[in-house]
Amino acid sequence: MKAFSIDLRIRVLAALDGGMSRSEAVRLFQVSLGSIKRWLRARAADDLAPKRPTGRPRRITPTQEQQLRVQVQITPDATLDEHAAQWAADTGRRISRQTLGRALHRLGLSRKKSRPLPASATPGNVRRLHSGKATGTPTT
Repeated sequence: MKAFSIDLRIRVLAALDGGMSRSEAVRLFQVSLGSIKRWLRARAADDLAPKRPTGRPRRITPTQEQQLRVQVQITPDATLDEHAAQWAADTGRRISRQTLGRALHRLGLSRKKSRPLPASATPGNVRRLHSGKATGTPTT
C-alpha cells in the first residue's frame, strides 16, 4: 500500500487544529483514526515523512521486473515452474512459483496459456472447436 502524501497529512492536521473532530476528519479525508493518531505523534516529534515499509525485501526487485516481462514475452506459454527455472538459469537466483506468480500479478501479466489446437484446426473452425460443438460435448 502506498503511503499518504505529506500534503494530505498536513491538511488533516490543519483541519484538526481548526476545530474539526477526529471522526469528521476520518470521514472527510478518508483516512483511518489510527493514521490520524500516528500523525499527531509524528508532528510532536517534527517528522511527518512516511516511514519505510516493513517486511522482507522482494526477491524480484522493481528493476528486475522488466527482465521478467521480457522473459514472459519470449515464452508466453511456459508454466510458472518453467519460468522459475529459466529465471534461475538467467540470474543464478532461485525463486518459488509463488514469488513468480506475485511478480507477474504486479506486472499485470496473466498466467493463462494459449489453448492447444488439434491438428485438424483451420482458421474457419477454430471458434467452433473451442466452443465444444465440433466434438459434440455440451457447453453449459
